[in-house]
Amino acid sequence: MIASLRGVLLSKADDRVVIEVDGVGYEVVMAASAMGRLPEEGSEVLLRVSESFGMYGGGATLYGFLTQAEKDIFGIFRDHVPSTGAKKALEYLDKASKSLADFRRAVIDKDDRMLSAVFGFTKKTSVKLIEALKEKLGGLSVAGAERFGTDRNRGLPASAMGQALSALASLGYRTTEARTALQSVAEDSAGSELEAGEILRRALKRLSP
Repeated sequence: MIASLRGVLLSKADDRVVIEVDGVGYEVVMAASAMGRLPEEGSEVLLRVSESFGMYGGGATLYGFLTQAEKDIFGIFRDHVPSTGAKKALEYLDKASKSLADFRRAVIDKDDRMLSAVFGFTKKTSVKLIEALKEKLGGLSVAGAERFGTDRNRGLPASAMGQALSALASLGYRTTEARTALQSVAEDSAGSELEAGEILRRALKRLSP
């Protein structure tokens, strides 16, 4: 079983890359959030890898991750969430990767509103994830601090931040620039009980030229 690949990044396109290791090219499927963090083609890269085999035969598909935590969470999605194969698990990981620390906290706290508002899961999926994973993520270690929350140490209310993010998206702002603006608001206003409208106003002020 292939657990990792270290080699040259030959190409990256859509949802997959080709890594050359000792003259052999391996095609590896990755989440969009991870694809955006890859180095330039021709650079050396280390990927954690999970193999998946189709239910009806065929060869293995390799799924790649930049951190061990991402690989672990992918496996938890695939193995413990009902009716979830590798492809769906990767979709879930892509959403959770907005902040793995906050995703973990939302599941442990059974906060389906945060899973919907911040990470974009439907209400039904949020509840399903909590039920399936509430006992699975407690011992999982993820890098990075929590970015959204409900107390002075964890920033502004997650639901209000999620509403502001959705509003910025509807106004045409890219997710990356909207999140940067909201993070700036959160850092300047930690511990405040701001409502979504005020968070949106402050974010728009930062986004204005």
